[in-house]
Amino acid sequence: MGNKKFQSKIGFILSCVGSAVGMANIWAFPYRVGKYGGAAFLLIYFMFIILFSLVGLSAEFTIGRRAETGTLGSYEYAWNDIGKGKMGYSLGYIPLAGSMTIAIGYAIIAAWVLRTFAATVTGKIFTVDTAAFFEEATVSHAAIMPWHIIMVVVTLVTLFAGAKGVEKTNKIMMPTFFILFLILAVRVAFLPGAIEGYKYLLIPDWKYLAEVDTWVNAMGQAFFSLSITGSGMIFCGAYLDKKEDIVDGAIQTGIFDTIAAMVAAFVVIPASFAFGYPASAGPSLMFMTIPAIFKQMPFGQVLGILFFLSVVFAAITSLQNMFEAVAESIENRFKMTRRTIIVLLGVIALGIGLYLEPVYRVGPWMDVVTIYIIPFGAVLGAVSWYWILKKEKYMEEINLGSKKQRTELYHTLGKYIYVPITLIVFILGIIYKGIG
Repeated sequence: MGNKKFQSKIGFILSCVGSAVGMANIWAFPYRVGKYGGAAFLLIYFMFIILFSLVGLSAEFTIGRRAETGTLGSYEYAWNDIGKGKMGYSLGYIPLAGSMTIAIGYAIIAAWVLRTFAATVTGKIFTVDTAAFFEEATVSHAAIMPWHIIMVVVTLVTLFAGAKGVEKTNKIMMPTFFILFLILAVRVAFLPGAIEGYKYLLIPDWKYLAEVDTWVNAMGQAFFSLSITGSGMIFCGAYLDKKEDIVDGAIQTGIFDTIAAMVAAFVVIPASFAFGYPASAGPSLMFMTIPAIFKQMPFGQVLGILFFLSVVFAAITSLQNMFEAVAESIENRFKMTRRTIIVLLGVIALGIGLYLEPVYRVGPWMDVVTIYIIPFGAVLGAVSWYWILKKEKYMEEINLGSKKQRTELYHTLGKYIYVPITLIVFILGIIYKGIG
């Protein structure tokens, strides 16, 4: 793995942030903050982000670096501690399947974004009914297929160089993402009526602290936002140099992921209020409401281009994470060349994905993946790192490269708090039909 390490700490952090920051940060987070109590929701969300970063993300980084490989090898390594390495290897296919199946569905949604971006560049989005334009993407193969193919091919091409490719693209895309959104946030701040959006986001409605739904949604949003899937972040650890501080890297990833979500909220919600659109519109905010808002703003086309370019970058970096988790495991397990693996992933992703393009197919697909497969994979991962892997190995690895000695509190929190929470997230996701 020596030639596959991240070349710098900032490259590692940006790659992890790119993996974590996705479209849900942009459309799901803003409306959930408003719907479930503004600052009251944020307090709970921040609490879970801290916990999940410290003992969820850090555990996936730890096992990846310890085993020096990705999903399949890491599960095998952990379960070897109880003499069940083959069982661990077999179980590893569940979270790995989660990475591949969500990549297939996510690429379709990303294609909707890329199509909207192109329509913003040409100006078409400002001359059509945005609801009809979006509906066309969800029902017509012809409307979405070219963008779908482009999204998958471009993402896979960036993975030819493995860790180096992931690092290079994230060093460009993630800083650009933050800069573009900050520009948008500043512009939105000057809109008449934007202040009502800030009130919606930041003034706490404390009664929501007593409501179960607030806690459930804050926990689910934090959990899924960090991509702690029992697979996705393991390869980041496998590519991490032994001299780096794992916990510090996990904390910084959590911080930047949260900043991305907050900046998105400070663009979307105040703009919605300024033009009288419902801030609780959910996914339709991005595809229908936002284009309608930019249409009414001075220099709206330029701002729209910046917005959708940012979302395209977020989509590509998230897709990288999903595909690379699978590519790394195939490369290490089956000794195939990178070129062969990339072609294979492309054939699978598009072979299944092109059939799934209509929303009545991709919707149920994503429900199964996000409600059952990924949360179950996360439970398997949490149990494997905190109940199966020997505590001594966990502590040795988490302290390797650490600036200060990490105590066993990390392992205790992981074993007795984090593991039960992952199980709760899985169960609640089934009850609520999705909480991420």
